[in-house]
Amino acid sequence: MKDQRLITFSHWLSVASLVALIVLCISWELWLAPMKEGGSWLALKAVLLLPMLMGVLKGRRYTYQWGSMYILIWFVEGVMRAWGDQGLSQILAGVEVALATLCFAGFAAFAWLTRPSLGNATA
Repeated sequence: MKDQRLITFSHWLSVASLVALIVLCISWELWLAPMKEGGSWLALKAVLLLPMLMGVLKGRRYTYQWGSMYILIWFVEGVMRAWGDQGLSQILAGVEVALATLCFAGFAAFAWLTRPSLGNATA
């Protein structure tokens, strides 16, 4: 029973942080601090998160597994932009790093807690 609560928590942590990351990517590049005046094509990086969101919402363990490595792209981008950008963009990059870290933690926890070797623990 304890594992089921942890599985549920890690699932919703993953969903919430992934949705927040998508919203951040879109709003950052279109309105808050775009690289170019009037918006940036970098907002399309949020589209790359949508296939992962569908698998996470459905609780597919395989999505959590590959997603834990895939989300590191946004982590690295956030670190690089936090280091190289100035002003609001630097702050938003820090938020991106935090959200990507939460995503990674949720993905890794869910994949670990639902591993087949546990037997009866299912999502």
